[in-house]
Amino acid sequence: MKKALLIIALIALLVLVAVLAFVPAQVERGMNRVLNAAPYAASDRAKALHQQLFVADLHADSLLWNRNLLERSTRGHVDVPRLIEGNVALQSFTIVSKTPRSMNIEANHDLTDNVTLLSVVELWPPRTWTSLKERALWQAQKLHEYAANSNGKFTLIQSRSDLESYVARRQKEQSITAGFLGIEGAQVLEGKAENVDAMFDAGFRMMAPTHFFDNEIGGSAHGVNKGGLTAVGKEVIRRMEAKKMLVDIAHASSATIDDVLAMATRPVMVSHTGVKGTCNNNRNLSDDQLRRIAKTGGVIGIGHWDTAVCGTDAKAIAKAMRYAVNIVGADHIGLGSDFDGAVTVPFDTTGLVQITDALLGEGFNEDEIKKIMGGNVLRVLREHLP
Repeated sequence: MKKALLIIALIALLVLVAVLAFVPAQVERGMNRVLNAAPYAASDRAKALHQQLFVADLHADSLLWNRNLLERSTRGHVDVPRLIEGNVALQSFTIVSKTPRSMNIEANHDLTDNVTLLSVVELWPPRTWTSLKERALWQAQKLHEYAANSNGKFTLIQSRSDLESYVARRQKEQSITAGFLGIEGAQVLEGKAENVDAMFDAGFRMMAPTHFFDNEIGGSAHGVNKGGLTAVGKEVIRRMEAKKMLVDIAHASSATIDDVLAMATRPVMVSHTGVKGTCNNNRNLSDDQLRRIAKTGGVIGIGHWDTAVCGTDAKAIAKAMRYAVNIVGADHIGLGSDFDGAVTVPFDTTGLVQITDALLGEGFNEDEIKKIMGGNVLRVLREHLP
């Protein structure tokens, strides 16, 4: 009898291990799809130009998923080997702490959470199962560990000094890459403005007040009430600016955008978005919002998925960039892929050369392309990191 129970327990354990190994990978394969397989075609001119660029992307949710980013994967959109292959010099790794079920761009409440189940299935530390703050800190810890274990292939940028040292090194050694930490939704503060300090200490240098639902900080474009910054939210913005953290207004309600822009004294970023001028929906920015963000000196990252650009190829991305540049100039537009953010994209990070090619097709000159593909992000970080 005891032997039979032992065998049953062993079988149950093996089944559990198999489920934990298989299910997260299959979930990610279904949620982070790529329409076209590598390698990605581009003109000879685009390939040559792309290798000269400092490519910087403002948004990837890769830390959410259960894979080693130091190893090349057959799923998802971003890992260190693919960043290097795609000549990506700098990737913002933005953490996701909570998403509602049946997530949509019109209206979501905060009563459900997909990430709780994901954190359990992916065997995150138990402290993360009930704390959004701990989920942020855990994902930050993972990126620190990747940097420490990368044999110099990946650098985590936390200061201007870090950035300048890395840029100088990369001029001699191109087969390296770097990243910095951002937060998608300040619900990780758990309603306490003083937790900005904990996020800064963990290495975060950019944070968005909201994600897909209204929170204690402010209203989301996809929330129920869609209000502006709360009193706590305004204190959060002040603390972020004092710490030299960048404010990211991706996913913010119009009222929250207005409130942030009214009090901002530093560049305001939009890590991933589209523009209503080419793709008119609740996710994207109006011409007036583009102008006011640019007035702060910020950068607007144009997304790579259909809801952002109303298209499924690099030409649609370049078209949105052309429209935005016509409104605010080439100094304020960048890449905002939303890679690994539960989106379907035309290529993974090795295919960004197709955007370079499409920008050439839109009539941009090489100096403008250098700015859009990463130069603008580099400028802001050089001037405004602590």
